[in-house]
Amino acid sequence: MSLLSTAALLEEQILDSPQAVVELMAKELSQYDREVFCILNMKNNGQIINMNLVSVGTINASLVIPMEVFKSSILANASAIIGLHNHPSGNVKPSKEDMIVTRKRQKCGQLLGIELLDHIIVGGTNGKMLNMTGRMDWER
Repeated sequence: MSLLSTAALLEEQILDSPQAVVELMAKELSQYDREVFCILNMKNNGQIINMNLVSVGTINASLVIPMEVFKSSILANASAIIGLHNHPSGNVKPSKEDMIVTRKRQKCGQLLGIELLDHIIVGGTNGKMLNMTGRMDWER
């Protein structure tokens, strides 16, 4: 598990839109030539607690095991998470597998009491949110 808490990058930042997440994380995720999946652990007010790099995959897939996704969230006492992964190709269109994995992680989060606010795909400086609930509660 790679649990990052970098004051200059993450702490004390409050995210108020999906674009704010993309702007914050695009540089971090664009450095990888393979797909990576990470989460931002969040407080109730939208403040970032930390970032956890969950997995590093291949050029077109990443492994997203529920236990690994929520491990750092439980340890950090997070009330919510935002999932992110990159598409090294730059194409932010979600795959069928992206949608299936997101729905499953959303259900896991509901069982644990840790809300999955969104799953965002980042490609270069662009992002696509996979808001599965039809609403995004960015005003927590």
